[in-house]
Amino acid sequence: MLRAAASAAAAGALTTGCDPRHSADDAASARPSGGPSPHGTGRSAPARHPGARPPTRAPGLPAEIEHGPRDGHAVALTFHGRGDPKLARALLGEAERAGVRVTVLAVGVWLDEQPAMARRILDGGHELGNHTMHHRNISALPADAAYAEISQCADRLRRLTGTIGSWFRPSQTRLATGQVIQLARKAGYPHVLSYDVDSLDANDPGAPAVQRTVLDGVRPGSVVSLHLGHAGTVAALPPILDGLRRRGLRAVTTTELVT
Repeated sequence: MLRAAASAAAAGALTTGCDPRHSADDAASARPSGGPSPHGTGRSAPARHPGARPPTRAPGLPAEIEHGPRDGHAVALTFHGRGDPKLARALLGEAERAGVRVTVLAVGVWLDEQPAMARRILDGGHELGNHTMHHRNISALPADAAYAEISQCADRLRRLTGTIGSWFRPSQTRLATGQVIQLARKAGYPHVLSYDVDSLDANDPGAPAVQRTVLDGVRPGSVVSLHLGHAGTVAALPPILDGLRRRGLRAVTTTELVT
C-alpha cells in the first residue's frame, strides 16, 4: 500500500508541482532566515494553538509516504503554503464551506511575511506542516544547509503555533533523498510527506485544466499536490470537491488519511 521511496534526484519545478515563480534558489536572493531558535532564548514559550498537532507518527508506515490506503474512501488535498494571503484565505474559505479540511505545508519565509496565516489555517481546522525555509532545491544542498532549511521553518512554526507542524515535505522534488529523510527525522519529523497526484496548478493552466488533472489522476488514498496563491486553484477547488463526492470520495487531512 504505502511504499518507502528510494533516493530521488532533484527534479525541476515544472515536474514536481513546486511553484516555478517561487522556487527560491532565490536562495541567493533570499534574505537571511535569521532569528534565534526558541530554545535557550530566555523568552517564554509560545502559546500552543489548540488546533496545532505534533508531527504525525504512524507506526508501521514507511519513512516517506506517497499515498494512503487504497481500499478506503478518502483522499488528502495538500497545499504548498506560499503566495497572496487573500487567495490563500479564499481557498481555505471554499474548503470550509464544503466541510473539508486540508493540509498546508508552509514555506518559512512566507510565515515570516504573513505570520497570521499560520493561525488562520489552524483556526479553520486544517493541518499545518513544514515545506522548508526558502524553498530551495533541498536535494542538491549539503547536509548542513539542508538541515537548516528544515529546522528554521520548524522554528517558525513552533514560535507561531507551539509545535513544529504535522508533516515535513521537501522542496523542489517529489521524492526525498535518503539524506533528506534522515535530516527530517533529526528535526523531529518521523515521516516525509510526498504525493501521488500532481495537479500542475503552479503552472497556471486555468481552473478547468487543474480540475481535470486532479480528477483524472485521483484514486482512493491519493495525496494530491496543490498550491495556495493561485486564482485558478481557488476556482478549481469546488468542482474538484464535487467530482470527488460523485465518486464516493471525501477529502480529509493527511493525518486522517493515514492513521
